[in-house]
Amino acid sequence: MNTTFDVRRFAGRYVAQWNEPDPTTRDAMIRELWAPDGTQVLADPPEAIRDSAAALAFPMPELRVCGHDALNARVSRAYEMFVAPGEHVFEAAGDALVLLPHVISLRWSMISTRTGEAVGGGLDVLTLDADDRIRVDHQFIGGN
Repeated sequence: MNTTFDVRRFAGRYVAQWNEPDPTTRDAMIRELWAPDGTQVLADPPEAIRDSAAALAFPMPELRVCGHDALNARVSRAYEMFVAPGEHVFEAAGDALVLLPHVISLRWSMISTRTGEAVGGGLDVLTLDADDRIRVDHQFIGGN
């Protein structure tokens, strides 16, 4: 991490990409935050996926997206599902932490716009490249 790295600002920008309504701005945010080959790994796939894999005697499958276009599709889909209908917004939950050089963690919550209460959340552990862009994001839904 460079000496001017601001983990709070970085975490704010990370969360903001999930709330961004404008597709062009969202794409620009992703290209700024993520390395070109950046990868998001959903560390705990939904129960239905785990159950289907187990029924076939497969280990828990890893769900991952890689590269700006796939990340844009992933972030855009989450926006369409949770934020666009006006029911939820994503927020940082507490302060992001520098765990190791180039490794940060951040907790987030999905907030009901009707009640202001957290209705979901998670933990992301981000490994950054030399340019302080996300190389790998291990996302743990419900890790809040």
